[in-house]
This record gives sequence, structure tokens and C-alpha cells, in this order.
Amino acid sequence: MKILLYILLFCPLLVWSQINETEEDILQDIYIKVEGDSIFHKSIDLDEVLILNKIEFVNRKEHVQYIILRRKTMKVYPYAKMAADRLQALKLRLDKLDRKSDKKRYTKQVQHYLEDEFTAELKKMTRTEGQILVKLIHRQTGITTFDLIKDLRSGWRAFWFNNTAKLFDISLKEEFDPIASKEDYFIEDILQRCFQNGRLERQNSVLDFDFYEAEHKWSGRLKHLKK
Repeated sequence: MKILLYILLFCPLLVWSQINETEEDILQDIYIKVEGDSIFHKSIDLDEVLILNKIEFVNRKEHVQYIILRRKTMKVYPYAKMAADRLQALKLRLDKLDRKSDKKRYTKQVQHYLEDEFTAELKKMTRTEGQILVKLIHRQTGITTFDLIKDLRSGWRAFWFNNTAKLFDISLKEEFDPIASKEDYFIEDILQRCFQNGRLERQNSVLDFDFYEAEHKWSGRLKHLKK
């Protein structure tokens, strides 16, 4: 009877110990199943998110300029993204083609497709919208519009396009640089805010620049002006 009593008294302790060990094991080995994925994971990789501070302006005029720039940027960004997507598809396709004649024929098809797709909409754009588009194409592809035309068509055609664009005060050689240009910093700030609130589909820049470095520079000018 004593042995039986000891067993009865000791069993709850064994059970409690096993429960604790089981709970610890469960806590240590939690797996997560992501929708659309058949593999369980111990962790989830999250996209990097920029913490956007409240942007400050020198005066009301600059604030109005930002608002106008936001409207124009949101209008032309989809075309820059489409150009980047088409260029990426072109490169992938060309890598799979061996014959030079096939590559040339496919490149022409993409040229005509882009021209037909863009021409009608580009004619509706203002000068500033056209220049923003040129900058965004460089942001998305890492290549200036001038060099894109040069690579896809010919050096002479790129020269002709560039000089024609100059008549409208648009440079096809314009690059996107938020560190050097206040307008480009504003454009990048607009894009990041639109990405986060879902108003634009995110496409990260292929250019190597630090957004916070640009923010620090262009916010620092305010401190200088307030002294």
C-alpha cells in the first residue's frame, strides 16, 4: 500500500514535468505556413520598410510645388514601371536566343510594341511630366532614356530624339539622383509614401542611393535657413 501511495503521489509530478517539457518543446518548434506555400517555416522574411518622417518645406510655395509634383509623379510612374518590366523581359528573352537574326527580329517587335503603347499617352504629357518620366526610367532601369534608344535603335536615332526633346526643354540624358537634386528627393519621397499606402505598385530602384542620406541633406537645409 505504501508503494502504491508513493506512486500515486509521485505520478502527478511526472505528469506535470512531462507537460512542461511538452510545452517547452512546442514553444521552441513553432512552424508557420504561408498561404500559397507548401513548406512550413520557423520564421517569416519581411520586406524592408522605410520609416518616413514628416516632410518639412521652406515655405508654402515649395509645399504647393510638392503637391503638383506628387500628382505628376503618380501619373507617369506606371509608364516608367512598364518600361522597366518590358526591358527586363526583353533581356531575358534575348538571353535565350542564339541566332543574331532572331535577336534582331525580337528586339524590333519590342520596339514597335513600346512605341505604339507609349506614343498616344506621351503626347498627352506636359514638359515637366515628360522630364519626370525620363528620370523615373533611369530610376527603374539604371539606364538613361537616351542610352535605351541608342541600344534598341541606333546612335543617330537617339541623337535625333534627344535634340527633338530639347525643343520641349526635355533632356533624355537626365539621370535620377535624390542626393544631388531636391526635386528627385521629393519624387523618391512621394514614391515611397505611395508604395506604403498602396496607391502605386512598388518597384525598387536599381540605383544605389541611400534615401536617409538624401533626407538628411535636404532636411538639413531647413535648419540652415532657420538660423
